[in-house]
Amino acid sequence: MNIDNAIDGFINYIASEKGLSRNTVSAYSADLKRFSDFLNESGITDVRDIKTDKILGFLKSLKNNNLTSSSVVRYQVSIRNFFRFLLKEGILKKDPVHILELPKRDRKLPQVMNESEVESLLNSPSMIRDKKRQIRDKAMLEVMYATGLRVSELVGMTLNSIEMTVGYIKVKGKGGKERIVPIGDAAKEAVAQYLDESRPAFLRRTTDCLFLTQQGDCFTRQGFWKLLKTYLKKIKITKHVSPHTLRHSFATHLLEHGADLRSVQLMLGHSDISTTQIYTHVNTEMLKRMYDKYHPRS
Repeated sequence: MNIDNAIDGFINYIASEKGLSRNTVSAYSADLKRFSDFLNESGITDVRDIKTDKILGFLKSLKNNNLTSSSVVRYQVSIRNFFRFLLKEGILKKDPVHILELPKRDRKLPQVMNESEVESLLNSPSMIRDKKRQIRDKAMLEVMYATGLRVSELVGMTLNSIEMTVGYIKVKGKGGKERIVPIGDAAKEAVAQYLDESRPAFLRRTTDCLFLTQQGDCFTRQGFWKLLKTYLKKIKITKHVSPHTLRHSFATHLLEHGADLRSVQLMLGHSDISTTQIYTHVNTEMLKRMYDKYHPRS
């Protein structure tokens, strides 16, 4: 079977049957396209001709191109799952990747903002003149920090996502999994003001998207990125901050104030608690820095 046709079948499978998110499907597609290009350059066009040594050659080429071990792991996971699909479909009878061990990922602690920096960011929309944008941007930032949403989850919110009376939001996360996340008073008030005073001014056509652009369209991930960078520049935060940094900060600050790990896992929508445990390491690192800075005999 032609490699590119097999990849198309796999991508269709993980998108339609497995229900993986658009971003995950896109990442798999890009990884396997690069793998296919490598094989085609070697004269291999049929999946049945792919041997373990060729897969090792591809992974070595990634390392030679200075990809991090974390990126190499991602490629290997993509390839591993691709071959599992081929075995499941009966296209292959032997798995050429079963003997390969996954290399260890570089474990980098996530960048977080301290509480003072977050406070400055949440108040930064007051620095612009456009009142309706000021109210909308404040609501988006407050919700992002109050709930630890992924940016795709934030911009995907609809009018039905938020239950103002009870104080929670319904989030559709990775793989279409739905979870419930509490939302605090500050974020609720910001959203209520946005719904009353700002959203009607942005509305151009019927839509159930919660957050709207100047043109009345649904907000995009790129649009929120741009919004965030604008305010970071205004408050003169120079360290690297992305929308995901607010998610990291949400989790870290909860743990610093005594939240248990399991609750944070549920709010973040992590399927595996080991993913959430990274924030305990962030906590430990912060405590160590504080100790070194202030203890007289550190």
